[in-house]
Amino acid sequence: MKAKLYQQNGTVKGEIDLPDAVFAAEVSEYVLHQVITSYQANLRQGTAKTKTRAEVSGSGKKPWKQKGTGRARAGSNKSPLWVRGGKAFGPVPRDYYTVIPRKLKKLALAGALTSRAKDEKIMVLEALECTEPKTKVINGILGALQVNGKKNLLIVDGDGVKNVYLSGRNIKNLDIKPLAEINALDIIGSENIIFGGETLIGKVQEVVAL
Repeated sequence: MKAKLYQQNGTVKGEIDLPDAVFAAEVSEYVLHQVITSYQANLRQGTAKTKTRAEVSGSGKKPWKQKGTGRARAGSNKSPLWVRGGKAFGPVPRDYYTVIPRKLKKLALAGALTSRAKDEKIMVLEALECTEPKTKVINGILGALQVNGKKNLLIVDGDGVKNVYLSGRNIKNLDIKPLAEINALDIIGSENIIFGGETLIGKVQEVVAL
């Protein structure tokens, strides 16, 4: 598997070999679904809450007598059947967090990278230089690669990471992640994967290694 190697000005310098262990792995839809669903669940806050009939404001007095009025029986104006009454079986705060096995994470990440490589959505920069926080530097790179307006993931590592993050954090549809923190959800959720340096291709094997 190969990917195009770009200079920072968008010029294609050539091609770079992608390690088969990472970019030619088995793509298991079951593993991807299981891991991505777990990642999404772990992002949930779980703070949704409604008040039950015991918590809403209201009187405990019986609204009217049981018989003789011609109306339906009523015991409380806090009943879920009443307007402004409590909510029956509503959501309560809960923890959605699930533990994802390390091996499963690695398999899903390799499968996601392989999927993007097969679609020719892996781009590799020869080097990424950003000596000071300037949005126009990162915008210029995206424009040169002709990926503006698309959902992009820029993977960085080493010196200058802070400047790159500060330069690109307010660019729409651009996510910037350190190599050590990428996961299958990041990869599948992005249309283009941009490696900010050809040395990262070698390092990614260490991240995915089981």
